[in-house]
Amino acid sequence: MQPVSYASITQLNGVLSQLEAIAKSTQADLAKLRIERWKADGGSKKQTLANVDSIQRNLQGALPEIIAQLRVQPEDLPTTFKLYRNLDALYDVLGNVVEVTGAFGSKDDFQSLANDLSTFEGSRKQLAQRIESLSSAKEAEIVRLRADLKTAQAAIPAAPPKKIVVDDTEPPKKPAVRKKKPASPSPTKPPAGQTPPAQPSPSSKPQ
Repeated sequence: MQPVSYASITQLNGVLSQLEAIAKSTQADLAKLRIERWKADGGSKKQTLANVDSIQRNLQGALPEIIAQLRVQPEDLPTTFKLYRNLDALYDVLGNVVEVTGAFGSKDDFQSLANDLSTFEGSRKQLAQRIESLSSAKEAEIVRLRADLKTAQAAIPAAPPKKIVVDDTEPPKKPAVRKKKPASPSPTKPPAGQTPPAQPSPSSKPQ
């Protein structure tokens, strides 16, 4: 895992600090509203009070929690997107309150909340750009890791050939050796120039 760059942390801290400041400002501006004094129907007042309560709870609970998570993991994409979605929901509800305040509230209250809404919009756009850049960086990292993996796999030597295991518990049999017959002696030849002695006839008898 690559370390988080200084530029990335600086950018994130700027967005988070802005959100923390605008959250406090918005809470103070919402607390100043005197919705019960508006010349509006009961249904509009009730809905606006519910929206204000929802925004206050988010600014005091959900938003600080997500910001704290992101400070621990500055480049965590799911947490960054979670913050973006939360800002998106806040922007919609606050926009409705600003619109109703413009119709029934004081001019000062409307202007203050309109400024808050504009700051939230700016933070939301910065966060959207950060999500895009983080996604591109993550994709590039995945491509690089895949290339490194292929290189590492190619560098691994091929497996040695399998050895044939011979069961040598029983000694091998020796082939049978055939015995050679002794050669019969050849008759002795007399030296050259000599007559061989006469052999007695088997039928003659001595007298």
